[in-house]
Amino acid sequence: MSKDVQYRLEYAALVGAAALLNVLPYRAALAVAWAVAGLMFHVLRFRRRETFRRIREVFGAALPRREVRRIAWLSLRNMAFNCVEMMRAPHIDKAWIDRNMPGFQSQVPLVTGLMTKHRGLIFAVPHMGNWDLAGWACSRYGITMFSVAAKQKNPYVNAWISRQREHGITMLERGKGTLKQIIRMLRMGNAFAILPDVRMPTQDLALPFLGGTANLGRGMAMFAISANVPILPAFFTRTGWSKHAFVHFEPLFPDHSLDREEDARRLTAAVVAIVDRAVRENPGQWFWYNKRWVLTPLQGGGPASQSQER
Repeated sequence: MSKDVQYRLEYAALVGAAALLNVLPYRAALAVAWAVAGLMFHVLRFRRRETFRRIREVFGAALPRREVRRIAWLSLRNMAFNCVEMMRAPHIDKAWIDRNMPGFQSQVPLVTGLMTKHRGLIFAVPHMGNWDLAGWACSRYGITMFSVAAKQKNPYVNAWISRQREHGITMLERGKGTLKQIIRMLRMGNAFAILPDVRMPTQDLALPFLGGTANLGRGMAMFAISANVPILPAFFTRTGWSKHAFVHFEPLFPDHSLDREEDARRLTAAVVAIVDRAVRENPGQWFWYNKRWVLTPLQGGGPASQSQER
C-alpha cells in the first residue's frame, strides 16, 4: 500500500468518526470516547508500561498501584474527551463556553485588560485538561489568538487538525520565518498560546521539573522579552466529563534590567514551577502519554529500570 493511499484511508476514518461524534449529543459522544479509551487502556494496554513508569519516576515507589492506574486512566480518558471536542469544534460557540466553562466569562476582563495595556499577551498553556480550549474560549469573547504547531506526517490529517483549531485560533506552521512572524503578531496586539512543558530536541534550558531535569525551550520567554508583553500561566482543568475550569496565575513580566538570557531563564523557570505544582496537585489532568517524555535526557534514554506493572 502506498503512503498516499494509507494517508487517505486514515483521513477517511478520521472524518467518518468526526461525522458520527457530531451527530450524537455531546455527552453521548463523550460516552463513545470513554468506551474507546477503556478499550485502549484495559484491553490493548496502550503505552501503559511506559506511562506507569513515568508516574513512578515523578511520584516514587511509595505511590499505591491503584493511584498509578487512576492517574494513567484519567489522563488517557481526558485525551479521548479532548479528541471529541476537537471534532466538534465548529459547534463550540459562546453558549457552549458559558454552559461548560461557567467561570471563564468572569475572567475575560483580566485577559483583555492585559492585552489592552501591553498590546499583546502570551498564554503559557501546558498539557493540562483540554489545552485547545484556550483558543476556542478566547475567540468566542473577541480575543484574537494564534499558536504554532508542527506538521503531522499525514498531510490530510494535518490540514484537518488545522481547520478544526482555526475555529478559534490562527495556526502557524513551524518553519523558516515563523519566529519573526510570532513577534510581529504579538506586537500587533494578539495573544500567543504556547505549550511550556515540551521537551526540546536540542540543547536549551536545563530546568528542575517533576523531580528531575528537563530540557525546555526559552522561546516563550524570548518572545515576551522581544515584544515586551507579559506571560499569563493558565490552563483548563476538566471537572467530571463535560465541565471545564479556567485556572490562571499572576502574569509574569520581562525585566529589562536583566540580561536577556538571564531574564529568559527566570521567566521560563517561574512558569515551569507553576506547572510542576499543578501536575503534583492534580496529576490526572496532565497528559502523561506524550511520545517525547519531558524528563528523557538529551543524550541517551530515560531511566534503565522499567516498571513491570500492567
